[in-house]
Amino acid sequence: MSDLFALLGGVLAGLLLAGGWLWQSRRALAEARHAAAHDPLTGLPNRAALMLHLQRALRRGLPVGVVLLDLDRLKTVNDSLGHAAGDALLQVVAGRLADLPQPVVLAARLSGDEFVLVVHGDPGQTLAAAQAARQAIGGAAVPLGSHRMQVTASAGIATAAPGLSHRQLLHHADLAMYQAKTTGDAVAAHTPDPAPGPVAPRPLRRSRDRRPPADPAG
Repeated sequence: MSDLFALLGGVLAGLLLAGGWLWQSRRALAEARHAAAHDPLTGLPNRAALMLHLQRALRRGLPVGVVLLDLDRLKTVNDSLGHAAGDALLQVVAGRLADLPQPVVLAARLSGDEFVLVVHGDPGQTLAAAQAARQAIGGAAVPLGSHRMQVTASAGIATAAPGLSHRQLLHHADLAMYQAKTTGDAVAAHTPDPAPGPVAPRPLRRSRDRRPPADPAG
């Protein structure tokens, strides 16, 4: 009988060990998946997650709008206060964008000082979301050590049209954002043709890289 109890005890111990290993494996897998789809600095969805969401939404035929936001003067913050201050600024902005209500369904960090909102709505709702985002970003100064920084952003918007791919949609928003930077407008919109042709080859430089030089006095 004692041998039987010993055997059962060994089996139970083995099951507990296996269960613990399985739990740890599942947790590690979940953490890896989260890391692969999120920006490590802000915790927002990253480019890969954004593109997957857009692709699925367009495939389902949902009304989709994109708002591409580019922060103004982040380089000034990095140069004058250090990159830690710049990172803190990005985190505050990310939190404000993540709190935006529907029809904003996703706030993502694209790269650097660029953020993207996905709006499940029409062009009017997308424009309203862009305006709400700019107001949220600049609504209150961001404390950065002994300094307080008033943040502003330029926004480009684009909305889905029949035959438009997720990459084209984001590219149109990028073109609109560059227009906003060039003209000094708060928000610019890009209206695609009803039946766009094949995706044009991506330029060597994105629109954000062709932005006009900053005013030295600014």
